Amino acid sequence: MFSTRALASRSLRSATRGYSNKAYASHKAILSELGIVDGMNQGVFDGKWKDGLGAVQTSVSPVTNESIASVSCGTPAQLQTAIENARAAQAEFRLMPAPKRGEVVRQIRERLARHSHALGSLVSLEVGKIYAEGVGEIQEYVDICDFATGLSRAINGSVIPSERPGHFMMEQYHPLGLVGVISAFNFPAAVAGWNVALAMITGNATVWKPAPSTPLTAVAITKIIHKVLDENKLSGSLHSLVCGGADVGEYMARSQSVDLVSFTGSTEVGRTVGTIVQNRFGKLLLELGGNNAIIVNDDADIELAVRACLFAAVGTAGQRCTTTRRLFLHEKIHDEFVERLVKAYAQVKIGDPLQEGILCGPLHTKTAVEHYVKAIEAVKQQGGKVLVGGKVIPGPGNFVEPTITSVPADAPVAQHEVFVPILHVSKIKNLEEGIKFNNSVRQGLSSSLFTSNISNVFKWTGPAGSDCGIVNVNIPTNGAEIGGAFGGEKETGGGRESGSDSWKQYCRRQTATINYSGALPLAQGIKFE
Repeated sequence: MFSTRALASRSLRSATRGYSNKAYASHKAILSELGIVDGMNQGVFDGKWKDGLGAVQTSVSPVTNESIASVSCGTPAQLQTAIENARAAQAEFRLMPAPKRGEVVRQIRERLARHSHALGSLVSLEVGKIYAEGVGEIQEYVDICDFATGLSRAINGSVIPSERPGHFMMEQYHPLGLVGVISAFNFPAAVAGWNVALAMITGNATVWKPAPSTPLTAVAITKIIHKVLDENKLSGSLHSLVCGGADVGEYMARSQSVDLVSFTGSTEVGRTVGTIVQNRFGKLLLELGGNNAIIVNDDADIELAVRACLFAAVGTAGQRCTTTRRLFLHEKIHDEFVERLVKAYAQVKIGDPLQEGILCGPLHTKTAVEHYVKAIEAVKQQGGKVLVGGKVIPGPGNFVEPTITSVPADAPVAQHEVFVPILHVSKIKNLEEGIKFNNSVRQGLSSSLFTSNISNVFKWTGPAGSDCGIVNVNIPTNGAEIGGAFGGEKETGGGRESGSDSWKQYCRRQTATINYSGALPLAQGIKFE
């Protein structure tokens, strides 16, 4: 047996081990190190920093709902200028050898790592995730830069045998052009980094529109990248930033000059963005919702599974796209497992994410709190019950209790993703039933099975197993590694970011055939004389 207090502590820290919060004297000190003023900041960078001519976005602390700082947002016209400047800069940048581009990304990596404490603290301050997760997110940006730097010397195509004598055929990848990045609030740094690092080493420029509620992180990172580009005598327009609202995002989606639109957000908005971009035959990279599940079989390591479920469901206050929202427990271990998990939940410390010992911060907005309340009400209306949590914590911040519910596996409330820390627990008879329920929702991002049976492992990862893009065994649904492609199927959008061969999405694919024979033999043996 194990201590539930130790369990709760180990679970949330295991994925962010090694980050110690050396607190700043004030929020202003965090902003100052990163070049953010305690007032109005310029929110447009198209090679030069400019005042946005659109609305003002004010970043609000989810801990107190008080203002942190503001950013002047751009307009569609300012975005168009940024697009034009970025394309002009990319026309030269694409001619730089890929390893040289990789060296620039390496320098960005070094600069980000140097400011990881301040950037991680800013992410915690602006989003509400605990400090270890804030710094961990910056580490993701650092890691993808490492990956991209190495990849810059390994981008390759292939030589294909030609059926015609005296012919040489090859496939290669060229820079695509301009990548538009629309990122979400919950990962205001890492998701942009996945795109920027790979886009840069493949010879592209980027224009970034961050989430309206997290503009400060975007401004801080852009300032860092701008310095590196300037030191390398490269145009700052290669990494442009236009903070803004839906009008800026829609303009980016509609612009014929944006070759690839990478959108991270809800399935509802992603469907609209996808339709617009597809209508003009642009390229798409969609990272949308995830109603993720963990299955715990009767032969699983129970302690390991409880620890994993706690972090996967409570981490980032349930505001990860890979958060575990459904838990299917084999009937033989169901009662024991629930008892242990409930005890572990009771030990989770909730509070200011920048304070030592806090494991769960606030929800990002008051609207999220309203969604939490409605989801709890739906559980009760649909015959379920709350096993632990289920209450809003009084105060000025957006704090709620991480919650476990008991509901039927096919309950309507469990069929839809709600971006809050609610875990729906259901009983299953066997693995086959668990796979059926895992695959029954419209999203297909991440999934996990806990088992010690090798036959179950290959059944789960095989063609009749999980239908998700990320399929794990004996690890939780969250915490994906940089080296693997990240993304999901069905209403998750089908996009792939980060590792593996995701870099190909940022390229123009070309098949080239060279005739060096002096004759003109036709393919398929055709004679045309």
